[in-house]
Amino acid sequence: MTTLIHKMIFGRSRSFKPSLLSLVTVCLLCTCGLLKAQQEPMYSQYMFNMLHVNPAYAGSRAVDNITLLYRNQWVGLPGAPKTGTISWDRRGDDSNVGYGLEVYSDKLGVETTTGFQAFYSYHIPFENSYLSMGLSGGLLNYRAAYSEAQTNTGGDPVFQADVNGWLPTAGFGLVYVAPAWYVGLSVPALLNTKVTSAGSVTTSGFGASNHYFLTGGYDFVLDENMKLKPSVMIKAVKGSPVQYDLNTNWWFKDMLGLGISYRHADAVVGMLEIQISPKLRLGYSYDYTISDFRAYSKGTHEVMLRWEIPNSEYSHKGLVTKDTGK
Repeated sequence: MTTLIHKMIFGRSRSFKPSLLSLVTVCLLCTCGLLKAQQEPMYSQYMFNMLHVNPAYAGSRAVDNITLLYRNQWVGLPGAPKTGTISWDRRGDDSNVGYGLEVYSDKLGVETTTGFQAFYSYHIPFENSYLSMGLSGGLLNYRAAYSEAQTNTGGDPVFQADVNGWLPTAGFGLVYVAPAWYVGLSVPALLNTKVTSAGSVTTSGFGASNHYFLTGGYDFVLDENMKLKPSVMIKAVKGSPVQYDLNTNWWFKDMLGLGISYRHADAVVGMLEIQISPKLRLGYSYDYTISDFRAYSKGTHEVMLRWEIPNSEYSHKGLVTKDTGK
């Protein structure tokens, strides 16, 4: 199947530019009749807002944290993914409970996924660290406007009927955080639910083809002004090779951050983070594609804006807060 898809998109002359039809056909081939299961959007600045990856991070910074993110992937490729999210999470000064909400939209060709999620976490404090357990749940709406697709030949019944269905979502995560390091394990999509070509929802239980994330990082204090923060994310999906991200972020006076990431067999990412004020941070990343898509893509742009509203002075029982990027 992989070889067939590769030939359909890339097995042509250099002047060929992939069309919306190519992307739709790939989606159809990959799903083989069950058109949509819960998938996890890709982000490059995930280490600055780990709520996307692991619900156990809800309330990890003990502030009201509002984050907006927009990602324009594979610029120049018609029908390429565009993703937008807005999330909020918090934890009170003297509480072990964190919670949050997220609304998102992900568009690929004629396919659009929109939804919302709620997050809950419980923090177990130790002398100078904590363990957090988190849950997420919500609904997503999957729409595929196949009747709008431009095909080379008309009359194909596959492209005559649109698909529109709602899917429940659920996730689970754990994270252990110490002053200088952290490690987390999560399954953001527990439910194996799918929308069929008729628009109905089917389920085959838990865990059949989910995304499993293992994350970790360490903070090196170089001097009073500079910090180096390497991190890693390993992602396993049933039926696909294990993928990994290797990241390093350098911070100067906690105000300017420069980072670089390597996403296995996909992209090299450059990141710039500016702490505009104690409450406001602006982030930008650019993905340079190294896969076969590099011949047709002008890279990927991602912009993040984070606004933090502090609680009163934090004095919880030895509980440390953690932002994996800063």
